[in-house]
Amino acid sequence: MDPAPTMNVLAVIPARMASTRFPGKPLATLAGKPMIQWVWERARKAKTLSRIVIATDDARILDAARAFGAVAEMTGPNHPSGTDRVAEVAAHHRCALVVNIQGDEPLIDPRMIDQAVRSLAKNRRFGMATLCRRIQNPDDISAPQIVKVVRRKDSEALYFSRYPIPFARDPADGPPDHFKHIGLYVYRAAVLRRLVKLPVSPLERAEKLEQLRALESGVRILCPETQFDCAGVDTPEDLARAEALLAPR
Repeated sequence: MDPAPTMNVLAVIPARMASTRFPGKPLATLAGKPMIQWVWERARKAKTLSRIVIATDDARILDAARAFGAVAEMTGPNHPSGTDRVAEVAAHHRCALVVNIQGDEPLIDPRMIDQAVRSLAKNRRFGMATLCRRIQNPDDISAPQIVKVVRRKDSEALYFSRYPIPFARDPADGPPDHFKHIGLYVYRAAVLRRLVKLPVSPLERAEKLEQLRALESGVRILCPETQFDCAGVDTPEDLARAEALLAPR
């Protein structure tokens, strides 16, 4: 464990079988192992985590996780989001920070996790932290599945949107910088407990982005830029691309 945060840091990997676009996704085989195992193994290489728990509502995922050596816990079946599943597990553990590591990110770089954890640990005025990366591909700017974030100079998030923000009103001024939001979250434990008790907010409902609930409720979000990137697996085609990326390794 990295001594820098000097905090008890719990990482939770939410995983469910009932994905609309890819049923059974956590146990889909990727280079000979269940995808959820890849995520767990990457998380284990992070230096800032005290504990890692796989959170699921399916006995098959629970059994598979325990078979490859992970700590896994069953959660309620009716959670509306992975964040709620993470919060249920966090309620049973003493921790200062809670990291939500998406269960469909088998290529996540452990250094991303450490960067997000350290940034929040060192900046007490923020309630949560996430990451962003400068967009290089112009097509990503207008793609609604690529969430964009606008930040202050001190890396505080101002807004997240599926729309291409900031909008370039006058092309003569040159293209503005656009940043892709990376869905890795670190919460102060008390902030997480408060957020999951709040109703869905108007902006969250419109954009279908949970982090907007935090902004609307006054939670300050730190969003430093990272040099690393990751690609989530939402479909079987994404899984094939991830396998191709893993093949050289």
